[in-house]
Amino acid sequence: MSSQNTVEKKANRNSIDMLHGPLVGKLFLFAIPLAFSSIFQQLFNSTDAIVAGRLLGSTELAAIGGVAPLTALFISFFVGVSIGTNATIAIRIGQGDRSKIRAAVHTTAVIAIVSAVLVTVIGIAIAGFLVDSVGIPNEARAESVSYLRIYFAGVAFFIVFNFGSAILRAKGDTRRPLYALAISAVVNAVLDIFAVSVLHLGAAGIAAATVAAYALAAAIVIVMLMHEEEDFRLNVRELRVDKRALHQILYIGVPSGLQGVVFAVSNIIIQTSINSFGTDAIAGSTAALNFEYYTYFIINAFSQAAITFVGQNFAAGNLSRCDKIVAWSMGLSLGLSFAVSVALVSLGNTGLSIFTTEAGALVFATTRLWHVELLECLPSTYEITAGALRGMGWSILPTVVVIIGSCVLRVIYVFTLFPLLGSFEALLNIYPVTWFVTGATMIALYLFARKRTYAKERAKIAAREQKRAARIENAA
Repeated sequence: MSSQNTVEKKANRNSIDMLHGPLVGKLFLFAIPLAFSSIFQQLFNSTDAIVAGRLLGSTELAAIGGVAPLTALFISFFVGVSIGTNATIAIRIGQGDRSKIRAAVHTTAVIAIVSAVLVTVIGIAIAGFLVDSVGIPNEARAESVSYLRIYFAGVAFFIVFNFGSAILRAKGDTRRPLYALAISAVVNAVLDIFAVSVLHLGAAGIAAATVAAYALAAAIVIVMLMHEEEDFRLNVRELRVDKRALHQILYIGVPSGLQGVVFAVSNIIIQTSINSFGTDAIAGSTAALNFEYYTYFIINAFSQAAITFVGQNFAAGNLSRCDKIVAWSMGLSLGLSFAVSVALVSLGNTGLSIFTTEAGALVFATTRLWHVELLECLPSTYEITAGALRGMGWSILPTVVVIIGSCVLRVIYVFTLFPLLGSFEALLNIYPVTWFVTGATMIALYLFARKRTYAKERAKIAAREQKRAARIENAA
């Protein structure tokens, strides 16, 4: 009996009751560890950039930073699909249908394994073509190809970690994946420095260190899942695909993944334009981009909170609570991300010098800080509302809006207006403009979908209440 109580207490400590009680504290409890998890993930890339920029030089920094959108292209799709896992399990928790949670967990594990193999094989095979496609300068090409091939050799571990984290996140456990990443980030930093300073392996050594660190993070999460409470426990003998779980995961996750892919493609096109300004522009943009990632992680954390909290509460019929979740998530995301942006921009060259001390690169980095980082809070307007829509089961429409607003418009801008304007500043302005357009459109879509979906849900609730009343009356 005492053993059972211990298990229950442990399960409660590693989960959040999203259906009852005050929201703000629980949103923070969910989102802040998730934001730090993303920060630790980015620390892998930032550490790579710092070691390359400070210990090797701008050529190596350009070799790594110039191909960052390429790695994002492959990873984004499967990270997006993991959102389907998060939403699917959250919905089943809200429905109180715990018998189906186990099927979703093991279906997710199969998806992760297949995805990891595909990305690794395809990525290694076309690494050279990908580097050439973004116009990496000749002096950085060899390092870029080497870095990319080794990176893809270990990207399987990154994918496994993200799918495993999505399972834990669905029940509100965002702390333990954070611990795994914190340990791995420290290991990555130590191995990066050792590979460059002691072994003199250059960009290839940095990539190998990142692979080893991600393998450690994936192993930790797998061990967690194998010792999880019954409904969420991973058992290798039970690895199989449940058709209903697969359909629900892919229905929600694939559109989100495609959004990430198209988004990455547009960033590759923009990166190609940045590359045309030379090595200093690539290095400077890479330095400033690291700050943008850190700000965006706050937004993404509250977007994930919106998906999970809305998913559980909408499935449970708590519609008014869903509205509060969206309002608080939006307000917290906008406020915190803007505060971080202001703090990072105010650091100026002091902060940027962490990544590079070369004067030419710092000029481009500072320009990007003022034109992009300062307004990085704007994606909150479409990320939070899109998260809420996915929590309610709307996955395709928000994807279409983001693809058109933040991807198609950017491609049109790069090939039409940018050649006429030609400046680095004009290229960067594409970000705030498309953020504003996408945000306004997504808010309008959310209000439309909310009205329509709530009406259907209230009708279902009313019908259930009528049936219940009829049963009581007949029993009397």
